[in-house]
Parts: sequence; structure tokens; C-alpha cells
Amino acid sequence: MINEKEMTAPNVSIGVDTEQSSIKQTTNSISNRDVNFNPFDEFFKKIDPSYMKTVTMQELYQDIYSKKPPVIEGLLYQGTYLFVGSPKIGKSFFMAQLAYHVSMGIPLWGYAVNRGTVLYLALEDDHRRLQDRLYRMFGENSTENLYFAVYAKQLNKGLETQLKGFIREHPDTRLIIIDTLQKIREDGGEKCSYASDYEMMASLKSDESGVCLLLVHHTRKQQADDRFDMISGTNGLLGAADGAFLLQKERRTDCSATLDISGRDQQDQRLYLTRNSERLIWELQRAETEFHHEAPDPVLEAVAAFITSERPVWCGTATELAAALEISMK
Repeated sequence: MINEKEMTAPNVSIGVDTEQSSIKQTTNSISNRDVNFNPFDEFFKKIDPSYMKTVTMQELYQDIYSKKPPVIEGLLYQGTYLFVGSPKIGKSFFMAQLAYHVSMGIPLWGYAVNRGTVLYLALEDDHRRLQDRLYRMFGENSTENLYFAVYAKQLNKGLETQLKGFIREHPDTRLIIIDTLQKIREDGGEKCSYASDYEMMASLKSDESGVCLLLVHHTRKQQADDRFDMISGTNGLLGAADGAFLLQKERRTDCSATLDISGRDQQDQRLYLTRNSERLIWELQRAETEFHHEAPDPVLEAVAAFITSERPVWCGTATELAAALEISMK
């Protein structure tokens, strides 16, 4: 018999059952820490409303910016991501697998994982269903670094405060999963515009906290030439996000699926997955990466043609080389 206490988390970690003050401004992010904060900037803003903080290219090059390690090397980085797919396609099983690997620091399909605390808001589940799912996927190998909550407040009604509180309590938090995005939308949030979708995503940005926020969402029924245009809602969601994952099957009963990945910090790629019918985990069959190809440099091509096995060495100035290349190309 499984110890239910090991498979579920006490809900005091994010205070889901206690009243907390709501966030009134949607521009607040999960982390309020600004590494570039300068009190002189605040002073000039007060005395001159037209003041705008700028940096020169030289200053930009001289500054040293710390870079947080990825959650999963080559797949998932800090920031705000969408994980999208049609209903009942296996997104929640994928989220459980992802959360478990990050909390344990176990490589996922050969991709290196940086271990950290994970918070999984399973807002469409209950503790019994979570227990059954996790036990079938991972057996009795539980972890103390993976926390669950089946209830959380909505955006602008206390969710931001709850997430910040969890991060303060668990400073090694690396991944927060919200399943699903619709569950945390404000009442009336179904009437979306580009501006409202963008503002909602911006309110969840956590760039300075070093945490990855993964939002589970649905696709729309209409097909599109660009697969990511199938994300339900406006382009404001993807526009404000740091990246997106799109899980698709040809038929709902298929055990195979494709996972398309696009983001600011990684190359676009497509993974071909198969779902293990016994453990219900997703297994990688193969991966395709769309590499960026630079246009050929005509100068380098001319030099390569000029230096041959019969003439492996050439000495002279740059002006003389340009003249020699021009003669050889005639």
C-alpha cells in the first residue's frame, strides 16, 4: 500500500487554503528583483517625466550578466513556456514525467537535467488520481523535491503571491507547472484580445528568479500552416512567452506523437515520441533539429578557390590579396 503522504504534498507550502492579499497590477512579475536597479534612475524619473534610462553599446559589452543553467539542456530553460495539445492527449502524464525528472535530476531521453525543487499545480486533478498516476509511472520511487497542489488562486487574486511565497520557502525551485492555464485565468478571461493575452503572460514572467514556469494549454480545432498558430487564444500568448511545446497525434488512439519545440534560447526541433502502454511514460524515438545555415561568404569562397594544392601558400598585404583574387576570378 502506498503511503499517501509521500505521494501528495501538504498544501501549506503555497498557502492555497489561506487568505492572502491579491495583486492589483498585472505588470507585477513573480520576482520583483531587478539586477539593474539604480536609485539615481528613480530620482531622475521623479524630477523629469521624460527621463529614459539608456546604455551604450560599449557599456552593454562591459557588463557581466549572469546566466542561469537550463532546466533541461537543449529543451527547457528559465522563463515562461507554453505546453500545448488537444484535450486528453497525454499532457498531464508528460508534465508528471517532466516534474519527476527535474526533481530527481535524472536525465530525460539523454538530455542533461539540473536538479531542483518542482511545484506542480495539478488544477484539474485530485490527490487520489495523482497518486494512481504517479505510482503507475514511477512505482515507489518517490521524491521530497516534488510538491503538488490541486487548488490555487487565480491571476490577480492571489496566485502571484502564492508562487512568490513558495519560491521564498524553497529557494532552489527550478520548475513550476500550472496545469492548466484556463484554471488560473480571471473570471471573464475567456473574452481575450491580443493585449489581454500578452498582459496575462507578462504578469507571470519570472526572468530574474531563475525559475521556469510551464503553462499547460489547449489547441484550437482549426488546422494551420504553422503548427504554433493552433494555440488556442491570440498570438499574444506566444508573443509574450519565451517558448512553446506542441504535442500532437494523428489519431487520439495512437501511441505515437510529435513534440514541436520553439523558443528564444533553443533551436527549433521536433521530437518523435511513443507512449509506453504499461508505465504511460513518453519515450523518445528520434529527434529532428532545424539548423540555421549561414549564407556563404563570397570572400572566403574566393580565397578557398585561390589557395590550391599547387599554390598552398601566398604572402602579401590585404590590398595585394584583393588584387590577386580579382585577377584570378576574371
